[in-house]
Parts: sequence; structure tokens; C-alpha cells
Amino acid sequence: MLKNPAPWWESAVFYQVYPRSFADSNGDGIGDLPGITARLDYLADLGIDAIWLSPHYPSPQFDCGYDISDYTAVAPEYGTLADFQRLVDEAHRRRIRIILDLVLNHTSDQHRWFQESRSSRAHPRRDWYIWRDGRAPGQPPNDWRSIFGGSAWTLDPATGQYYYHFFFDRQPDLNWRNPEVKAAMFDAVRFWLDRGVDGFRLDAIPHLVEAGHFRDQGVEFSWPEVDYSLRTSRDPRERARLYRMSGRIFRYQSHQPETHALLRELRQVVDAYGDRVLIGETTNIRYHGNGQNELHMVFNFPLTRSSQMSPPAVRANQRVRLAALPPGAWPCNTSGNHDTSRIGSVLSDGQHDREKTRLAAALILTLRGTPVLYYGEEIGMTDRALDDIGQLRDMVAVWMHAYAQTELGMSPAEALAYATNATRDRCRTPMQWEPSPNGGFCPPQSMPWLPVGTNLAAGITVADQSADCDSLLNFYRRILALRRNTPALQAGDYRPLATASRAYLAFLRTDPASAQSVLVALNFTPKSRRIEPGLPRTTGRLLFSTERAHPQDIRLSNLVLGPFEVMIVDLTPANE
Repeated sequence: MLKNPAPWWESAVFYQVYPRSFADSNGDGIGDLPGITARLDYLADLGIDAIWLSPHYPSPQFDCGYDISDYTAVAPEYGTLADFQRLVDEAHRRRIRIILDLVLNHTSDQHRWFQESRSSRAHPRRDWYIWRDGRAPGQPPNDWRSIFGGSAWTLDPATGQYYYHFFFDRQPDLNWRNPEVKAAMFDAVRFWLDRGVDGFRLDAIPHLVEAGHFRDQGVEFSWPEVDYSLRTSRDPRERARLYRMSGRIFRYQSHQPETHALLRELRQVVDAYGDRVLIGETTNIRYHGNGQNELHMVFNFPLTRSSQMSPPAVRANQRVRLAALPPGAWPCNTSGNHDTSRIGSVLSDGQHDREKTRLAAALILTLRGTPVLYYGEEIGMTDRALDDIGQLRDMVAVWMHAYAQTELGMSPAEALAYATNATRDRCRTPMQWEPSPNGGFCPPQSMPWLPVGTNLAAGITVADQSADCDSLLNFYRRILALRRNTPALQAGDYRPLATASRAYLAFLRTDPASAQSVLVALNFTPKSRRIEPGLPRTTGRLLFSTERAHPQDIRLSNLVLGPFEVMIVDLTPANE
């Protein structure tokens, strides 16, 4: 009996596009869908297989599109539904899949559903959101907190009740215990699946359902306080204590068992359309369910944080996560997204920054699992320093600026530094296409929605790097092409080698279906390293290296890695 082929997403490379920042086609300073369509050939040439499109729906943009006011339309600044369909069709013509960002936890307070819900206690949609009486005059129903600080409850004076919001008060939570909410949201899912999208990245999955008893959590501290301490503490024991505290803050607001039942129902909706994929914004493996009935993939967020970029940490990460995966589940590795500092800035210390960024990319692209890249990583884009509160578009940062002064007692200068250093705007700046004003993102005379990066003159553009065979961009192109043509790197098992080394990482990827086996060796240091993989084979065929000094036939008994070298060697028996 023939084995069923692996799902397409297991061998794919995903690429996150932040539509507001990728390509502006009409000169208004805002990226749009026609702009993305015009750059599809670039993405095809890069070698990616799927685009994860951040929210493109109508929104007041209070939380950069994660406050949706209509789930079945396109924001006017991004284009039309016809523009969206053309993007999907043109991407598919190039064999690129499209997955959408879907915000299930909450809507915008401008959504028609919430406007109707708050209009009257008797309105049929009142129970589409979570409304409760205060426990006393002027007091919210319980002590639950918003992740952005303060109470998770906001009083609506017109009806005299409080509504619940895990995020901002302008992002009221949907009541997923109401069957009508579920039916309406699943209809929105079908709306996009009917238009050919290939799946969804699901936002804020752990917070979809709250504990039905609404008891006090009895926690004296809030997440912003813990978050600030985590940002400033360097004591490992203190950081471990703070992480434990963070789990207590939202114990009745997150990770409720009913969430798993809900995801199983959503999986059935998606599976009815065939080979579609669900990726959850969580690192928690429990959301795979039994490996066949909840999410197809969850993110391995810890992998390339600065503290994890060492051979022992990577080995520990893989040992724990791969062993915990249920049968049928598939790993997913990423180095950045729209909420976190860019990997080029995370790893930067002024020494060997380019080499370390290249090493991080190689790690993501050679470990077992689906890689998810973030736009601009392939040219080494870094965080854009913002030093003016007027430049900020991220309302989280604007809120943090006020919170730092009123609650943390910071001076105005300290509060500004805190907010601008923490803002998510810094990693959402426009794509840098060419070394011209506005980086080719929009016309020179236009005002981009966020300032363009300051390193255009340093060659951090697509145009500059396309012409440089040794550039980071061409490194990405080469290793992505190799991955596409190397079954062991797509589907192979993972086995760590030389597990005592703190200087280099070596592992074996072996694919039984093709009988191919490859050695991956990554030197994490600026010194040459002799490696001892401990394999019975004595020779292999060089597939890839960032050095030029190796012969095609590699002797494994005398193998030396250059500084920060990436090496991939084919060990398939036919190559003896």
C-alpha cells in the first residue's frame, strides 16, 4: 500500500507579509494588496512557498489591524475584494499559497456586532460578547486584568454593565460559548476558504475562552509590572520566578479546556476543504490535540531568542519539543514576526552581526519543521529606532508611555525611552527595496505610514543585495533552493551529533522515503573548529557551505568548520 504523501505545509517555507509595510502601489504611503501582487515574482525567485498575510480586513487600526470591524471584506486602504482575489490567483499561478491572519478572540468595538450588542440589554446580539454586572457600585465584576494593564472590564454607561476585554477596551472579547457566535465566525472562515485561501494563522489562541465561573484570581500584580521586570532583570532565578507569576495572572482567562473543543470544531470546518492548514499563535504543544484533530502547527517561539542562540540551548529546545509532539503533529520554527524585535537586532552586539544573522537563518531552514520567515529578514533589516512619541503608531507603545509615568514613576525621558524601545513599530517599518528616498516602498514625495529604516545606504536593500553574490539575500536564495531540492531537509528525522560541543551544532537529517541523509554543521563562534560528528561514514558530498575552501568530496574524519560557517553534507550511501 502506498503511503499518503505528506501535506504541503510540511515541506513549505512560509513568509510573513505585513501588508501595510510591504509595497505601496498608489503612493498614499500605505502598503496594499496590488503592491504585494506586483512583488510576487520577487518572492517566487526568493524561493518561498506560502505567504502569511497579516490582517487585511477593515479596521479602525487602533491595534494595527488586529481590531477587525468586518471579517468578510478588505480594508479600503489595502484595495478591494477583487484585488484580493487577484493576489490569490496570481500567487497560486506561481505555486505560492496564501494563508490569512484570523483574529478569533475579539472584534473591534466598531464592529456592527458589538455596536448592536451594546445598544440594549435586550438586543439579540447582547450575548455575543461577555457582559456582567459590577459586584458593587463602581466596581468591576471581578479582579481579572487586561494584558495591557488595569481591569479587563469596562463599564458601558448606557446599559450599566461591564464588558470583558483581554486586550484593549476597544477590542471586546467574543463570547464563544454562544453557538451563534461560533456559527458566524465559522461562516467567515468559509467565506475566505471559498475564495481559495490555503489556511489561517490564528491570533491569540490561548485566550479564546474564559473560565465560566468568573471567580477572582487573587493576584496582586499585573502583567505590565511583570513584563517590565522581565525586560530589566538579568538574574535567571528572578526571571524564572517572574515567568511563574505570569502564569498566575491570567489563570482563569487563558488556556481553558473548552478552547480545545472549539479548535476541534474549527479543524473539522477547515478539513472539509481538503489540504488547508491552521497555525496557532502559541508555543504550547497541547494545541495540537492528539496530533490530528486541533492545530496543524504551533510556533517554536523560544528557538532563536538571544539566550537560545547557542548549541546547548538549541539541542535542549529540540530535545524537549520534538519528544513532546503527538503522533501526526509537525513542528514549526520561526525567527521573528510583527510583534518581536527583528532577529538582526536581537543578535546584534557590533561584532560579526551579519554572520550571526546568516547562522540564525540557516538554523531555521535546516532543523526539522516548517520555517516561517518575516519580511525583510532576507536582506538583514533591523529595528528602526524611534525617538519621538509622534512617530509611534503602535497604541501599545503609546499606552506604555503613559503607564511608565503614572504607574512606574518614570521621568518623561525615561518613559519615552521605555516606550520607544518596546514599541512593535520598530519591527514593522517599510520593506527596503532600493537605496532611494523611502526605500522604494512608496514614491519619494510620499509620506510612509512609518519611517523607513536608517540603513539604506549600508546596502540593506533588495536592489543592492541582488547584485552582490555574497549578500545575505543571495545566501537565502541559495539555501532555500537547496532545501527545496533536498528531501532530507524537508521531511527528514532529526538526530543531534557531537552533543558535548558548546561551540558548534551538528545534526543529522534522514529521510527514509528517499533514503537520503545529510549532515548539517553550524559553527557558532568566530574561530575555526574541528568537528567530530561520530559517524561510521568517512566521506560525503558537499552540498552547501558559506566557505570557499572545501573540496566537493568531504572527509568526515578531518572536518574543520570556518568561523560562523554553515555546512551541509550529503551522506547518502550512493555518494560513498
